Amino acid sequence: MFFDNSMLDAIARGGFLSAFALCWIILLVRIVGLRSFSKMTNFDFVMTVAMGSLLAGASQANDWTGLVQILAAMVSLFAVQFGASILRQRSKAISNALENTPVFLMRDGVILHDALRATRVSESDLIAKLRNANALDLSTVHAAILETTGDVSILHGDKMDQIVIKNVVNA
Repeated sequence: MFFDNSMLDAIARGGFLSAFALCWIILLVRIVGLRSFSKMTNFDFVMTVAMGSLLAGASQANDWTGLVQILAAMVSLFAVQFGASILRQRSKAISNALENTPVFLMRDGVILHDALRATRVSESDLIAKLRNANALDLSTVHAAILETTGDVSILHGDKMDQIVIKNVVNA
């Protein structure tokens, strides 16, 4: 692509194509918005993994046609994600189909073992999250929630507004 020497060409191609593809992704994120790589839904997670795979593929492209195909695939992924985000805003049914629902793992100081089993979260993982949140007294824990991203939120303290547990379900 750049040089006759195969080793020099491989180094130059890898460096240039990686940088070019990364700049391309940054441009697309600037156009589509910061939510492109958020951790809000499983759909967003797949987008992030796919984009990383395409970036790796771009850095290894052997010809210009392959690079253009990868860049077009990146645009397509961003377009699909953008379209899906609009549809999720406009349709509850589509939103429900594309998004996970947050689940209570603990409520009012009580560990919900059925929820742990249903979500395949171990009690030791939950306890580690409680320690991370400095929840020293289980009776002060209002809720532990498995979020749509796979993260666990620990809500503890003196009081809690009910809005923060809106749309959280029991497993």
